[in-house]
Amino acid sequence: MSAAPGRPYRRAPLAPFAAAVTGVGLVTAAGTGADAAWHGVTEGLAPSVGPRPELDGLPCDFFYSVTDCDPGAILGVAAQRLMDRFAQLAVVAAREAVADAGLDPAVWDSGRVGIVIGSAHGGLPFYDEQHAVLTDRGPRRVSPKLAPLSVVNGAASSVSLDLGVHGPSLAVSTACSSGTVAIGTAHQMLRSGACDIVIAGGAESTCTRLLIASACSLKAVSTRREDPTSACRPFDTHRDGFVVGEGAGLIVLEHPDHARARGAAVRAHVSGYGASSDAHSAVAPDPEGLGIERALRTALADAGLSPADVGHVNAHGTSTLSNDLIETAMLHRVLGESPLVTSTKAMTGHTLGAAGGIEAAFAVLALQRQLVPPTVNLDAPDPRIPIEVVAKEARATSFDCAVKTSLGFGGHNAALVLTRA
Repeated sequence: MSAAPGRPYRRAPLAPFAAAVTGVGLVTAAGTGADAAWHGVTEGLAPSVGPRPELDGLPCDFFYSVTDCDPGAILGVAAQRLMDRFAQLAVVAAREAVADAGLDPAVWDSGRVGIVIGSAHGGLPFYDEQHAVLTDRGPRRVSPKLAPLSVVNGAASSVSLDLGVHGPSLAVSTACSSGTVAIGTAHQMLRSGACDIVIAGGAESTCTRLLIASACSLKAVSTRREDPTSACRPFDTHRDGFVVGEGAGLIVLEHPDHARARGAAVRAHVSGYGASSDAHSAVAPDPEGLGIERALRTALADAGLSPADVGHVNAHGTSTLSNDLIETAMLHRVLGESPLVTSTKAMTGHTLGAAGGIEAAFAVLALQRQLVPPTVNLDAPDPRIPIEVVAKEARATSFDCAVKTSLGFGGHNAALVLTRA
C-alpha cells in the first residue's frame, strides 16, 4: 500500500501483546544468580571492583568484575575452551533462566524455541589476545578458534548448542542498547508466532587495555582511582564517567498461551517495545533526547498504556555528564515527576551490550517484589535533574508498570514497557 500524495503512510498499530516472563538468569558484579544479584543491588553491597593489571598506567585502571562465578566449574573445562568469556557468562545465565522458568530442554519442542542475545563487542578479549600472538609469534601460531570465539554471535551460538535449541538464534549488536533490543526482538518474535519461547538479553566481557584506553581518550569513564567502588555515580553532581563492567542478563519470554498451557509461574510481562535512531552523532546522543523519547513513546503505544501508568524507570543512567542530563530531561518531559527512577549501573558497572538485559531483569524483579533498587552512590543529586531518583536505600512501593530505557553509541535507542503479572 502506498501513502496518499503529501501524507505519510502510517500503519494501524498492532493489538497489545504481553509476553510472559517466566525465568530470569543473572551474572553480575553485584552477584551471580537472580537472588544474589537482586540482594546486591537492593542492599547496596559493595560490588566486585578493583585495579586490573592489564590496565596499569591508564587513567582508569579498574573494572567491575564477576568474581563469584567460575564458568569452568559449571560448564566443564572442555566446553569453556570453546567460548570467549562473554559467551561463558551467557550460558551460565541461560541455564539459570531456563531452570527458573521450570523448562526442561530434554522435552521442549526445540524448533519452537528461539534465542536473541545482544553484545556490543563480542569476544574482544580473545581477538586482542590473538592479535598479540600474531605480532609476537607470527601467523602460524594464531588460533584457528579466532572466528567462533571472537564473533558477536558467540553467546547466542553457545547457548543454542548448550541447550539444544533448533529455533531462530540471533545476535543483536546495537552498542549499549543491545540487550534491550534483543528483548524487544524476542517480544516481536513471540507476537508473530515464530516461536513459543525465546531466551533473550545481553552478555559482555570486555576488560581489554585497548577498549579502556579508548574510553579514557573519549573521557567517558571515571578516573576516581582512589575509591573505585563509588566511582560510578549516576545523577550525582560529582559524576565523572562510567565504569566498565562484565556480566550477562537473560530472561525467558513465552507466548502467554504457551505459558498458560503449561501452568508456568509468570514473574512479569514484556508488554511494549520501541526503538529509534538519532541520526545525530557516532558517539553523542541527540542533545534534546528526541530519539530516546520516540522509542519510549512507541513502547508505551505498543503496550496500549499512557505515561501516567508508569511507576518505575530503570534508566540507562551511565554516570556521564551529558547522558544523565539528556535522559532525565526526556523522562520528565514524557513521564512527569511521578515515576521512581534508578540506575543499577552504580552496582554492576556499565556492562555495555549486556546492560539492557541485566537491567530489564532487575525491572522484572522490581515489579514482582514491588521494590525499587537504589542508586547507591548518589551523594549529591545534580540539581539540574528534574526527576525523583531513588537514592541510597531501596524503596518499597506499589506499581503495575515499569520502563527500561537504553541508549547506544551510534544513536541506537530502545525502550521496554514491563507490566506486573
